[in-house]
Amino acid sequence: MNTATENILVIKLSALGDFIQALGPMHAIRKHHPNAQITLLTTKAFQKFAAQCGYFNDIWIDEKPSWANPLKILAFRNKLNSARFTRIYDLQNNDRTSLYFKLLKRPKPEWVGTAKGASHRNTSPHRTAGHAFDGHVQTLALAGITDIHIDRLAWMETDISQFDALKRPYALLVPGCAAAHPYKRWPAQHYAALAHDLIKAGIQPVLIGTQEDKIATDEIAATCPRALNLNSQTSLPQIATLARGARIAIGNDTGPMHLIAATGRPCVSLFSGHTNPVKHAPKGDNITVLQEDNLDNMPPETVIATVHKLLDQN
Repeated sequence: MNTATENILVIKLSALGDFIQALGPMHAIRKHHPNAQITLLTTKAFQKFAAQCGYFNDIWIDEKPSWANPLKILAFRNKLNSARFTRIYDLQNNDRTSLYFKLLKRPKPEWVGTAKGASHRNTSPHRTAGHAFDGHVQTLALAGITDIHIDRLAWMETDISQFDALKRPYALLVPGCAAAHPYKRWPAQHYAALAHDLIKAGIQPVLIGTQEDKIATDEIAATCPRALNLNSQTSLPQIATLARGARIAIGNDTGPMHLIAATGRPCVSLFSGHTNPVKHAPKGDNITVLQEDNLDNMPPETVIATVHKLLDQN
């Protein structure tokens, strides 16, 4: 299927780490359908992100209408059917997208995913055994797409000259995560110890985070004033640009680490026992995972030794 008459829909709704891992498969879909009209159905959080990559002709925002609101569901069903897609790639594969499959009139377009009744249905129990990326590779193979790689985000380059206090060489520290998952946080005082060690090695620590992470980044910056605190100052493209210039990145199990890892820079990803890194660690060319059941018990010396080993190798 590679003619100009193709009308393709790709579905990927969330979350940040999963979206980043889906970019390689999205690129592969575009290469497989070079002349097709390709639309992405995603959430508002990823609209600009998706537009920048250049893999899509159009982007639809899924407002995730409640099934208790039949008028909105009807409107979405009409929009979905009136588009007359010839093939749909479901890179979300959850209950919501399976219901979207049911909204399609017969004869339904080709559907690549896990929905019951799909023309290219992946029923393998191994699909979710590893990373989301690996599951996409397995599913897309059913549709004849096999040349799939992690997207290195080369298209995500932007100006970082506003960070005039940035000094090379530098290391990115990502000490936060979603507030709902405090067990994913390595203690801020441990990051501060790491920051001091980096400074001794002649490397500037650069703190990345959102407003949810402000307490942690402020504590680290207060303890280590020579660290550059960029909390709430970086866009996703700026994080990717900073990553490409960094000697190394160290961070918790959180979305920005997936972004940084995809660029190929050395990364140390810290995991608690609550999450399986086989399924959820960032994907990239140079990832080292350190795991401790309770991250409070992971001593700074362990991380520092790993960081120095990677710095010596890169």
